[in-house]
Amino acid sequence: MKAEDRRKAIITLLMAEHRPVSGGELSKHFGVSRQIIVRDISILKANGFDILAAHSGYIVQSTPLAERVFKLYHTTEQTEDELNLIVDLGGTVVDVFVWHKVYGKLTARLDIFSRHQVAQFINGVRSGKSSELMNITGGYHYHTVRADSEEILGRIETALYERGYIAPEI
Repeated sequence: MKAEDRRKAIITLLMAEHRPVSGGELSKHFGVSRQIIVRDISILKANGFDILAAHSGYIVQSTPLAERVFKLYHTTEQTEDELNLIVDLGGTVVDVFVWHKVYGKLTARLDIFSRHQVAQFINGVRSGKSSELMNITGGYHYHTVRADSEEILGRIETALYERGYIAPEI
């Protein structure tokens, strides 16, 4: 894994956790030394991430990343294209959620930011062991997407709209 991808994965992991994550845990998870983790955290801080180094681990207090929720609709066959479109334009698909009429909001964490992760996700759902969350609502679903700027999110929204993935307003 390239250093830039590792730093993106570190911040994604730290933002997903609701607890401090130790340098040792990060080191083990990414297969690098703690010194490299310390350097990566320093670079992330220099890039505007407010990361607290507590005695129990690292905690993200604030982030310079922009975030937007998109309401989407497409077929199962189009999922890979939808996810690749988002990551190719610089987005991270944080989660997927649906509004079920009985259960309410059902959410699954994704944290997908590369084509490799898209392929892993697609292989997982196409293995037949499980199906996509959107299937319980007839293809309608929401993604929380993060990016470095509102401009990138705007490009993602435009591309999703042009492909017909943005759900029509009812």
